[in-house]
Parts: sequence; structure tokens; C-alpha cells
Amino acid sequence: MRSVIRDFRAALPNASIYVFDNNSTDNTSDVARATGAVVRQVAYQGKGNVIRRMFADIDADVYVLVDGDDTYDATAAPEMIERLVADTLDMVVATRHTDEQEAYRLGHRFGNVVLTRFVASIFGRTFTDMLSGYRVFSRRYVKSFPAHSKGFETETELTVHALELRMPVAEIATRYKSRPEGSVSKLNTYRDGFRILSMIVKLFRAERPLAFFSIGTVLCGLASIVLAVPLFETYFETGLVPRFPTAVLCAALMIFAALFLVCGVILDTVTHGRAEVKRLAYLTFPAPATELDHAAVAAKAVE
Repeated sequence: MRSVIRDFRAALPNASIYVFDNNSTDNTSDVARATGAVVRQVAYQGKGNVIRRMFADIDADVYVLVDGDDTYDATAAPEMIERLVADTLDMVVATRHTDEQEAYRLGHRFGNVVLTRFVASIFGRTFTDMLSGYRVFSRRYVKSFPAHSKGFETETELTVHALELRMPVAEIATRYKSRPEGSVSKLNTYRDGFRILSMIVKLFRAERPLAFFSIGTVLCGLASIVLAVPLFETYFETGLVPRFPTAVLCAALMIFAALFLVCGVILDTVTHGRAEVKRLAYLTFPAPATELDHAAVAAKAVE
């Protein structure tokens, strides 16, 4: 943590640096205070809970968010901020590039690619490293972000929020390095991968309800038709319906298909209304000024 604060202090000498500590078992808070950072305590475990608190408590024109594990390149921060301000963007994501196998394990890399492509197929193809923990935000992004997630799935929510409101965003390639000796990642490949996948499905249901429930409509409708074909053939040949339970099942499946469609249409209308409210909240804040006062930058580390 000490090296992270010093590196970002050197890269952004006029920025206010905050460290948010949610029940770490080491001396993170003492080290951060001794290095000159403002330390805030968060009672609830999970990275999502920390980011919710960060975005609520800190006021700045530009926000730099980075994990406190000393794996990201602090020297890239000025370039990311400059890109955000010059192009009037709302988020710049640092895409991770490394030749070190230990820095970015194959399982994490593969999972990131799969999940990023899954999100891209639903919400739009904008990002290539959806799970990066190094980002720069505008004030209007931060203050319109709803922050529902609790853990590492928060990066997915950050990405989808930008895609849902069609915010101007960009990516910048940055160097990614191995953790310092003795540092252990809190990310569990399978457990947190499942949580991220669950978050994607939840966001799909919440933000694209018509498409989500249409899947149920198609599946139930096709199953009903497939099961009904033999019944109709028998009826036209004999005038009888001997497999009455199958006929009831076909009718029930078609009713479910109709219900899925109706739910999708109704929730799609509600979602459009929610999107309008989020958009209006987003528009209440000005875009990043082209001449940024660097004292109004907040660099925030998550531990």
C-alpha cells in the first residue's frame, strides 16, 4: 500500500488520495495514514460496498479508482485523465497487458475474455477488459451510478452502467505487474467468477427485460409446438385426442410463453422509465472541463 500511495502521489502531485479499508487484517490503515493518505473505514465486506461508499462520500471533478495491490501502473494515470478531459469522456478503463504469467493467471485471463464477450453480446461491444480494477471517472458518472453489487462483480456493474446510458468511454493499454511478495489476491476464480456471471444475468434481466423474457417465450412456445404436432396428427387421422395429459401440458406451455412475453413487455416499459431517470440524474452534473484543475482530482485506492 505504501508504494501505491507514493507512486500515485508522484504521478498526480495535486490529487487528494483516499484509502478505503474494509476490515483488513494487516496494518493497511496505519501505513496509509503514515504515507499521507486520507483513510476511511467501511464496515461491510466486499469491493462493491467500498465503491458505494467512495462514490457517496467524495466530491471531485475527476476520480481515479485503483486496487491497492500494487499491480497497476501509476504513471498511466495522467494520460488517462488527459484523455477523459480532452475527449469529454465519462470513463477511461486501463486494459491490462503483461508478459508475467503470475501477474495475470491464465484462468483469470480466460474468464475475463469469456465474461467480457458475454456482456458485449448483450449490452454492446465497447470494452475488451471489463474486469480491470483501474479506471478514471467523471463526476457525472460517479454521482449517477446506482451501486447495487457487494463484491468483485462491481466491475461488471460499472461497465454496464456506462453501456446502458451510452456514455462516451475509452480504453488505454497499461502495464500490469505481479503482486509484491507476501501479497495474496482475495479474488477466487470460481466463486467470484460465478458471482460475476450471476450479476451479468441479473443485469440482463433488469436492463434488457424484453430480450430476457423473450427467451422463455421462445423456449416454451417451441416446446409446446413440438409436443403438439403428434397430437394434431392423431386427431386428424382418428378424430381423437388419446394423450390428454400431453395436450394439457402443451396448453400450459403456451400460456407460460404468453406470460413471459407480457412480463417482458411490461418490464421493458418500466426499464425505459428507470433509464430516463438515471439519464436525468447523469445530466444534472456538467461534463469534465477541458481545462481541469488538478487539485480537483481524487485518487482512490481499494484495499
